[in-house]
Amino acid sequence: MTQVLERPRESAAPPPSPAARTARRRVLLEWIAVHSLGIAAALLFTLPFVFVLLTSLMSDAQALSRDLVPRTWEWGNYTRVLDTPGFLTWWRNTLLYAGLGTVLTVVSSIPVAYALATFRFRGRNAALMLVISMMMLPPQVVVIPMYLFWAKQLDLSGTLWPLIVPMAFGDAFSIFLLRQFLTTIPDEYLDAARVDGCGELRTLLRVVLPMARPGIAAVALFQFFYAWNDYFGPQIYASENPGAWTLSYGLESFKGAHHTDWNLTMAATVLVMAPVILVFFLAQKAFVEGVTLTGVKG
Repeated sequence: MTQVLERPRESAAPPPSPAARTARRRVLLEWIAVHSLGIAAALLFTLPFVFVLLTSLMSDAQALSRDLVPRTWEWGNYTRVLDTPGFLTWWRNTLLYAGLGTVLTVVSSIPVAYALATFRFRGRNAALMLVISMMMLPPQVVVIPMYLFWAKQLDLSGTLWPLIVPMAFGDAFSIFLLRQFLTTIPDEYLDAARVDGCGELRTLLRVVLPMARPGIAAVALFQFFYAWNDYFGPQIYASENPGAWTLSYGLESFKGAHHTDWNLTMAATVLVMAPVILVFFLAQKAFVEGVTLTGVKG
């Protein structure tokens, strides 16, 4: 007779204990709570952009209705905005203001921040407190004397130069942010460069700047975003000359006294926001790193 070999039965796994089930349930509830808050926060910040984008693709009549989704996708709204007289000029002026202003601010702020971070001299703390106090001074306080100087003395009203030229003399916020970042660089690197015969300028260019790239990127992005979105400055100095308007001020022209084409206004808003959002996502890593490392060392 053929003997049938029976496989030994595997012992069943013991059921989880009540403590293990409670811990598993707690982990699941924490996961749901954390991700629910994240999703809610993401929707809170994303929905306004979605609303602007959808409205920009509606017809003029539908833009004033309660509809949230366009009945017909009016992609021609963007063409109409680009064909608006002066819109491309506003683009050029904004790029000049934001680009040149950012370069001047970074170049002029780095030496001051380096001196405040590494040099030991009498009055250094007083100079740092002066920089911090300038950060607390709103621009509206000095707008009248500054306007009289640029408009009456130098006859530069109706241009963007009263906004660009002062950036060549540094910015209080940029100096403070860079100074805080430069203090995180170990002094041993600077001492080694000086021992090798490097002067202060060469030490700054060869040692400090490569190590301070995240901080410089953060300062550059802050300044670029400020200049790109600036409305107050162009309103004061360039409002009398449409050829010197920027995008932020030119958007006001899409609003009429008796009627506003909200679909075109939203389309223009999308075109103004898109470059800033693109720049932020491309430089997000350097920006976050620069802001995170700033202020680690007093």
